Amino acid sequence: MRFRSATMAATLVAATVTPLAFSLSIGPAAAAAAKYADDFNGDGHRDYAVSSYGPDGASKGGGILVTFGTATGPGTKTQFIDQASPGVPGADETDDFFGENRTAADFDKDGYGDLAVSANGENVGTYKNNGTVTVLWGGKKGLSGGTTVPFKGPKGASGEATDFATGDFNGDAEPDLALVRAGKTYVYRGAIAKSGVKGTVTVLDKADSSFYSTALISGKVDKDGKTDLVVIGDVVTDTALASDAWFVSGGKAKLYPGKTLRIESVKSDGGQAERGGDGVIADFDKDGYGDIAIGTPVYDKTKGRVTVWYGASSGPSQSARFTQSTSGIADTPESYDAFGDAITSGDVNGDGYRDLAVAAPGESLNGKGEAGAVHVLYGGKSGLTAKGSQFLTRNTAGVPGDLTAGEYFGHTIRLRDTDRDGKADLYVLAENGSLVLRGSSKGVTTTGATVVDGDTVRGMLQ
Repeated sequence: MRFRSATMAATLVAATVTPLAFSLSIGPAAAAAAKYADDFNGDGHRDYAVSSYGPDGASKGGGILVTFGTATGPGTKTQFIDQASPGVPGADETDDFFGENRTAADFDKDGYGDLAVSANGENVGTYKNNGTVTVLWGGKKGLSGGTTVPFKGPKGASGEATDFATGDFNGDAEPDLALVRAGKTYVYRGAIAKSGVKGTVTVLDKADSSFYSTALISGKVDKDGKTDLVVIGDVVTDTALASDAWFVSGGKAKLYPGKTLRIESVKSDGGQAERGGDGVIADFDKDGYGDIAIGTPVYDKTKGRVTVWYGASSGPSQSARFTQSTSGIADTPESYDAFGDAITSGDVNGDGYRDLAVAAPGESLNGKGEAGAVHVLYGGKSGLTAKGSQFLTRNTAGVPGDLTAGEYFGHTIRLRDTDRDGKADLYVLAENGSLVLRGSSKGVTTTGATVVDGDTVRGMLQ
């Protein structure tokens, strides 16, 4: 899934396609995998990995700043790794953008989380800014060394990886890596190890050439227990520009393309727009099937919308839509609110149902443009509901700081239970001071609201 800042862009549906089927390479049993994919030093705590140019901006091409987690959240111990670090492929060169996109998994199943990163400005041979993907390996001291993920696209095609997702898509207990390159989705089967990528590669590309992949979401949606993939993409015609979600079910022998869902559309004279979208898979109704939530901030002149596609035994079925005009959701939809620009899921009130936080970073408040806001919708037996939803802004009682224009409050948000009380806490990125608002049995509370480093929020993988 993609990692963004204050982007005002959005999402996704499609047709029928048959992925290429390959024989699978299944490796021998390995040590127990890490409990958390982003626990890079294996101490049992989730870590924080943000793209960075290092201490004093010394890195030319960018790198990863890791803040190691503790029992109470981010600690004080950090690490910086880039292409100048020992064992990392390539060289630290200007505008490589190393680490701009990233995702975590314990690819080699050694008990330490690993990090896959893009370097979309990397030169490859005679091709300028062609892009590469590298897996950085976790260990007792954190990340070290790296292995290049081989390029499998057509000769001369872009190697830029614009989004990632991970999961065991074929149920062989080997973590797999999915990525978007040049409008297509590539799934690299495990084993992925320090010695190289040993599995086969499936290319997911719709027979309908108007579909252009832009983003990925992974999780378990149907009954087979294997990780499923949702490919978000643009659909471009001479008269319309739309966004679709394409469900691809995991399977023992191959991936199985399934249903598509139209998320938004607009009249257009053609062209491709990278409409993007942020999404999660979480069980909002606690029926044992993952539900797909996707934000489309460009919907209706960038007023924004969130679509929830509910999981079932055979895959996603019913869907629901939420906007700021939905009864129970505060405020009204206005152009450039960008409702759904960022979304995140967690159990805020500890009732066992997953909840959804939705950012509207372009929200204008009290005459202050682009001040920003965050909504929290709660899960229940019937799924997500707007009833009892919360509306949190810089001028909500108990929230530190002053309401100001251009703050984009919430342009990145994360729900994570960092104090381990069984209730997810809301982390909000904002230009004038990022915050953590604690979860409670009554929902997000401003009691004890604390200012945090923005890199803490940027470094939280979804």
